[in-house]
Amino acid sequence: MKTHLGKGLAALTLFAACAAAQADPTTYNATLTGAAENPPNLSTATGNVSVLFDIDNHYFSIAASFNGLAGGSTAAHVHCCTALPGDGSAGVATMLPTFTGFPTGVTSGAYAAIFDTSLASFWNPTFLSDHGGTTSGAEAALLAGLNGGSSYFNIHSDAYPGGEIRGFLAAPVPEPAQALLLLAGLPLLFLRRRTT
Repeated sequence: MKTHLGKGLAALTLFAACAAAQADPTTYNATLTGAAENPPNLSTATGNVSVLFDIDNHYFSIAASFNGLAGGSTAAHVHCCTALPGDGSAGVATMLPTFTGFPTGVTSGAYAAIFDTSLASFWNPTFLSDHGGTTSGAEAALLAGLNGGSSYFNIHSDAYPGGEIRGFLAAPVPEPAQALLLLAGLPLLFLRRRTT
């Protein structure tokens, strides 16, 4: 009886681990500053961005706000993927020259949009090509970059053409309930049949 219970609990733990590993829609956030640019700059502008990426349903929503740019905004994109998480520079992953409808020529503003990531038009053609030439390859690469802390959002201005403010999009933190379930179930994987 104990053997069946142990095997059942081990199977349940594995099932929970697999369910947790599925790509649920995840939100990534960043605070944008000039100090976070590479190289850092003296801009006093600030901003915030929130990105929701659902790879299974192929959508990417973004909400950003910014104020105090030293020059008029010229572009905004997500870059991926730096060699070291939270450091360095990377190529543009998303559409060029900027997100459709992003406000340009302003020093403060807000932006919100939803995009279909199964469309090639969402991606920088170079990023798409570098990841197998398919939108699914680009989606997988961006998701890995977001989860690995090697993707960032930045806003370019005419005062700082290389980027005035940026922030690395934060990797998600596992929900405490899922983490506890997985941790509690790990010992069950090592149960051995006892002989009586």
